[in-house]
Amino acid sequence: MAYHISHMYESGEYAQTLYVDLPPEASSIIDMHTLHIPGGTHMKKTLYLMRHGQTLFNVRRKIQGACDSPLTELGIQQAGIASAYFDDIDLDHAYSSTAERACDTLEIVTSELMPYQRLKGLKEMHFGTFEGESEDLNPKDKSTFFVQYGGESGDQVKERMVRTCTEIMEQDDHKTVLAVSHAGACIHFLRAWQDPHDVMKDGITNCCVFKYEYDVEEKTFVLLGVERHGF
Repeated sequence: MAYHISHMYESGEYAQTLYVDLPPEASSIIDMHTLHIPGGTHMKKTLYLMRHGQTLFNVRRKIQGACDSPLTELGIQQAGIASAYFDDIDLDHAYSSTAERACDTLEIVTSELMPYQRLKGLKEMHFGTFEGESEDLNPKDKSTFFVQYGGESGDQVKERMVRTCTEIMEQDDHKTVLAVSHAGACIHFLRAWQDPHDVMKDGITNCCVFKYEYDVEEKTFVLLGVERHGF
């Protein structure tokens, strides 16, 4: 006897349909009980990848990757405004780059009520000996320029961010996650999944939030939208 079995996640969405042949004596079991299919397929999770608030070096137009500078008063205000975006979002875990500017942003966004973990994998691109120098020294093509000066290439940052974010989202109890990072790191992460041109033309403003859907089976991220809070 053929049975049509659907697996349903806690969200109420059907993720998988199976057609199976079972002996007649199994009919009472199927009729009386719900068959659970472990794991299912295409389970989706949500990652909110966010840039930090405005910093002193942003204002002074200093190259800022591995080096750090504090949030400005405006940067603190931006983080406070961005926190309202998450009012109706039930975050279960939070992560931050090890940079103080990112940690401070996260603590403001979560009102210091949520524990979080710092990860080096979420750090900004390393600009080598150009750290702290004027942004006027930035080349037009940054893809590999800084490697010769002890920094990272764009592809290295992309691979690091993909590895880190995937490891975060692969954890079973991580369904809706906030990760605070940096402009360059966010763009290189986006490059792994789509052409970032359309997103970049509107700017990667301080505290902007990239909302991604993570497919557990495919281990891929899809950008659902970008919130810039009017900044």
